[in-house]
Amino acid sequence: MRVNVNAERCIGAGQCVLIAPEVFDQSDKGTVTVLAETPGDSARAVVWQAVRSCPSRSISLADG
Repeated sequence: MRVNVNAERCIGAGQCVLIAPEVFDQSDKGTVTVLAETPGDSARAVVWQAVRSCPSRSISLADG
């Protein structure tokens, strides 16, 4: 699983950071940044929750 983000689309709601702080953070501008582009299988459920919770749909996942 590979985490992809579109920081330009991000509105800075921060839901991803609250749900998965080991994977996501916010930049000085308040937009999403990725701390772990390829989180382990143990983080899969929480990362999917963060993807579904993103109001701007700025986060996506890819195989690999």
